[in-house]
Amino acid sequence: MIEFYLDARSGISPYLQLIQQVRHALRLGLLRDGDQLPTVKEVVARLAINPNTVLKAYRELEYEGLAAARPGVGTFVTKTLADSSLAAHEPLRRELEQWLAKARRSGLDDESIEALFLSTYRAASDVPASHATTRSPATKETHS
Repeated sequence: MIEFYLDARSGISPYLQLIQQVRHALRLGLLRDGDQLPTVKEVVARLAINPNTVLKAYRELEYEGLAAARPGVGTFVTKTLADSSLAAHEPLRRELEQWLAKARRSGLDDESIEALFLSTYRAASDVPASHATTRSPATKETHS
């Protein structure tokens, strides 16, 4: 069963954090079709948040077709997001753990590691430079 956590520093609302955690667990194969999510009461007790926050997250997961509520029983996963690349996760996870250890040995704290990872990820996810230089000036927006 998934154990939720909240990061007050993230700037992401609690209900979205819960949704994101379920999606990640589904993508990584940690949650599968038929698994039960923690009850609203369990999440409220563990995280000290409003029950409506948890209900809102669960309703959104239902809307997305990822979960279904069974009255009096709980909320259950109805779909997985894991794909055939799941087998590649473990070697990549080991490499990432080695990188994290190296970053810590270099003196980086958790916040610095996260900032470095996210900035590198975003830079690598941008449109390749070759595409950016082939756009003509006429296609760029101008604001007056």
